[in-house]
Amino acid sequence: MKPNRVVSDQERLAAGADAAPEPAEQVLVIERTFDAPRSLVFKVWTEPQHLVHWYGPRGFTLPSCKLDLRPGGAWRNCMLSPEGREYWVQGVFREIVEPERLVFTWAHENEDGTRGHETLMTVTFADQGGKTKLTLRQAVFESVKERDSHRGGWNSSMDRLAEYLAKA
Repeated sequence: MKPNRVVSDQERLAAGADAAPEPAEQVLVIERTFDAPRSLVFKVWTEPQHLVHWYGPRGFTLPSCKLDLRPGGAWRNCMLSPEGREYWVQGVFREIVEPERLVFTWAHENEDGTRGHETLMTVTFADQGGKTKLTLRQAVFESVKERDSHRGGWNSSMDRLAEYLAKA
């Protein structure tokens, strides 16, 4: 895959990104270092055959994972809880720079098919001598409670990702 061009701030605004300052308490940032090369970590974030092994909190499965990996391409996943409840999430890729960065929108689908509150995800992959420092940034949440709920889910997913990478 060739790197795609970087989206400018003007293009972000035109695409609906919020220009107002973000309240820090409504922004989630998680950093993890994985014992795997950056190209592999990027690959397991962008290919459904890998995502199904780690995406979602521990105990969840991913019975449906569809993504059109290009700027403007849509993605949609179904996370299935241990109790059998489906959680559909979806978004649109805004920027893809292999193997450095992914920028995409993220929103729950409500049971009536409407989209919930949309956040912007930025995931960066930095090479650290054969390891990969991943920084996940998700903003802006409607509340601190919502941010903290996602923190728990993403930390659990990152634990699963580390386990999956150790076997890859």
